[in-house]
Amino acid sequence: MTSVILRPNESQDQLLKRFRKKVVKSGVLSTVRRKRWFISKSELRRVEKKKSMRRIKRRQLSSPE
Repeated sequence: MTSVILRPNESQDQLLKRFRKKVVKSGVLSTVRRKRWFISKSELRRVEKKKSMRRIKRRQLSSPE
């Protein structure tokens, strides 16, 4: 769990900014979004394959030959 302690002479805004940075860096939000709904292994493989194909296609289109 991410936590921050108020430093001497630190404003609430600075504290909140530091907390948000820690949360983003820890990857908590991305994990929660990914696990929000159950996705079966076969569905996950299908999605990953689709992403991979899209990535390959994009590389082929952008590479100057």
